[in-house]
Amino acid sequence: MPKLVLAYSGGLDTTTAIKWLSVEQGYEVIALNIDVGKSREQPVVESRGMAAGALKVRVIDAREDFLRYFAFPALAAGAVYQDQYPLATALARPLMAKLLVDVAHDEGATAVAHGCTGKGNDQVRFDVGIQTLDPSLSIVAPTRENAMARDYQIEYLKQHGVDIPWAAKGPFSIDENMWGRSAEAGVLEDPWNEPPPEAYEWTRDPEDAPSQPEYVEIDYESGMPVRLNGEDLGPVALVDHLNDLGGTHGVGRIDHVEDRLVGIKSREIYEAPAGVILHAAHRALETLTLSKQQIKLKKLIATEYAELIYNGLWFSAHHQDIAAYAASTQRHVSGTVRVKLHRGRAIVTGRKAVQSLYDRGLATYDRGDTYDQSAAVGFINIWGLQTRTQARVQLLGELPEALKIAMPHQD
Repeated sequence: MPKLVLAYSGGLDTTTAIKWLSVEQGYEVIALNIDVGKSREQPVVESRGMAAGALKVRVIDAREDFLRYFAFPALAAGAVYQDQYPLATALARPLMAKLLVDVAHDEGATAVAHGCTGKGNDQVRFDVGIQTLDPSLSIVAPTRENAMARDYQIEYLKQHGVDIPWAAKGPFSIDENMWGRSAEAGVLEDPWNEPPPEAYEWTRDPEDAPSQPEYVEIDYESGMPVRLNGEDLGPVALVDHLNDLGGTHGVGRIDHVEDRLVGIKSREIYEAPAGVILHAAHRALETLTLSKQQIKLKKLIATEYAELIYNGLWFSAHHQDIAAYAASTQRHVSGTVRVKLHRGRAIVTGRKAVQSLYDRGLATYDRGDTYDQSAAVGFINIWGLQTRTQARVQLLGELPEALKIAMPHQD
């Protein structure tokens, strides 16, 4: 029998997929569980997979790789989709695609599979990534190709000797990893509805958060977070701690109507305490360490970076080029940022950098001012030269009223 590697979460969809791929498609199924943090099914993954008929269940702890090589580079690039979404799910999918291909090679498999539907973005992220890394592998998507209702899935498993107790289906469709949690469907599908309290799990309601703020200091080296409150922490410990702190203070709630790659507008509820805090602190540090021109261009690059991640183009030359520029901008983004966490807000209250472009002697109005104000007259004359010339030649003409320049179409 040919071998197939399935991206296995331990949930009902992919557990059913193990049996369906084996019985209906004739594959020996290797269930690959990739731990990127926060999986509620993690404790039962191996037992469920074997009970469903997998040849073997392989579990890979990919949390540190996920943060170090995917989430943190996106953070340094400033990649936030449509200025709202920190890309938690989108960043995990290329890592999962790569590991699927790696394990397929290791196991001698000829095919891989995932549990994506035909309506979302993840199918694109998986398929494009897998096809780019190894076009010889066949891709099977049981949920997309043979969608089953939940009750039928449970009955199908029972008919084939797999009787696993399943918790009642919740009101929302949930995806989560260390970088964030998303909730959709149910009452959230009406964008006019206020999200009910049960839509949130990681964060406290800001109205119920502590009345006293909490301060954190985050150290960055070349754009990457490395210390929290002076303590050296690895990526996993740092993000876990900030998720806990931010969640306690109601930080990281995002209610967003986004444009999916497949053409659908979708209302999503995100929770990303660590991501929101780290992005806010990183932006503040860049104001000290990047020039005006770098900041301007990097905003454009960040938008493009976020879109290529969201659109499943991680393994592209375009990504390599953009990532190289983003990494170059981070050479001097090293320093410390102080953030106040208070009732749903992450407020930067201080920042300092090793190689700061902020010169207090130039900025101050007090004694010690080193700025040569007499140079301003000549600068203004040159800066405004083209504007004055155009106004004299093209805009003012015979009209004495300067207002004609402000409203050129008014009679």
